[in-house]
Amino acid sequence: MRYQLKPIFCRPWLLNGLSLKLIESHYENNYGGALRRLNATTEQLESLDFAKAPGYVVNGLKRDELVALNSTLLHELYFASLGGDGKPTETLAEALARDFGSVDRWRNEFVAMASGLAGGSGWVLLVYVPRDHRLVNQYAADHGQAVAGGVPILALDMYEHAYHIDFGANAKAYIDAFMRNVDWTAVEGRYEDALKVEPPRPLVQKEFGDLPGIAVEEVRAMLDSGKAVQFIDARPRHYVSRTQDIIEGAVWRDPERVQEWAAELSKSDPVVVFCVYGFHVGCRTAITLREAGFDARYMKGGHSAWKATGGPIRMNT
Repeated sequence: MRYQLKPIFCRPWLLNGLSLKLIESHYENNYGGALRRLNATTEQLESLDFAKAPGYVVNGLKRDELVALNSTLLHELYFASLGGDGKPTETLAEALARDFGSVDRWRNEFVAMASGLAGGSGWVLLVYVPRDHRLVNQYAADHGQAVAGGVPILALDMYEHAYHIDFGANAKAYIDAFMRNVDWTAVEGRYEDALKVEPPRPLVQKEFGDLPGIAVEEVRAMLDSGKAVQFIDARPRHYVSRTQDIIEGAVWRDPERVQEWAAELSKSDPVVVFCVYGFHVGCRTAITLREAGFDARYMKGGHSAWKATGGPIRMNT
């Protein structure tokens, strides 16, 4: 497979404060160099006998491929980010305000991250994360870093080659010039494309598909706020006797004897039930309680998820 060069569409001679010489040198030498390295590495990989090649050779080539490929992709995004008036479109302004608090706060963070890379090397990226349906600013201290599953829509190159010709060591002036030239209409187009990327498929327990669940974080918020909630630890007896710890605020009840202890619960307050991992035992217990007329939900991820989030635990005496 051979990778092909992508042309510049940002009309570099019209950029405000970034010289034609700088952009041409960046494009031809740095982007072009990354593409040439990528194709050379690809050629080596295609000719390699993986059944016989030493591990260090394979690892070295795949590392070189990763760096060159990411450098190529990010340079293409960098040039595609230029050519505008630096003013976010209404759509992007709303998205930035939603995810960062305000456009100014997003800008301040983005610029601060770039300033932190001055004199060093790396990228500052605006990335959409489909899993969380939100935008984040991301450092990439080298070409190999990326938010797993993220879709970058704006890239600022902070390697010295991106600004030395015009600005010398004055990285701040370069950052300011970049921000003045961001093509937010193009960024919006990439954002719209990113919104179409489906998040990771959720884990579904088909047999309990209609049973309402609640996230650990939501349960903690309910307890912290003092909201009345009946918090039931329904881990099997043999598991509880082995671990001897329990979530703060929860009461253990034997899931095999639901009919007996259900009478102790109030039907006016919600019930949250959990087991070890948030699967069958907790779900079955919640179903039994709902059939008895209680507002019961199971806690997703169970006891283990609570501990993973740092939730308070006490010894079950």
